[in-house]
Amino acid sequence: MPSQRLQVMSSRFAVEHQPHATFPEDDEWIALVRAPEGLTVVREAPPFGTMRRYAGFYGDPHGLDVPGMLAAIVGPLADAGLSVFAVSTYHADLVLVDEETLEEASAVLTRAGHRIVTTA
Repeated sequence: MPSQRLQVMSSRFAVEHQPHATFPEDDEWIALVRAPEGLTVVREAPPFGTMRRYAGFYGDPHGLDVPGMLAAIVGPLADAGLSVFAVSTYHADLVLVDEETLEEASAVLTRAGHRIVTTA
């Protein structure tokens, strides 16, 4: 599996399910996925409230034809029993983990050969 440089994003994220929506009511979103069961919205989480917050690892850009890039991240996390939510872009993958597991997830990914860096 390919080793990657993974940035820990400074923002924290929320993942929302909007079962009857086809588009969010605002433009404060980072990623949208429309499916038969509704809309999934990823947005920056507010710094307050009881909403579940996710930390994000973002890999360096790579081509769409490079196999195993996402698997190299989610595989070790799954083996460690950590849940993820992945958002793939044209250039790289944003892998979200529960904010409370960030330290453990970073250690797991480091042991798997990835280099973890923090963004400002």
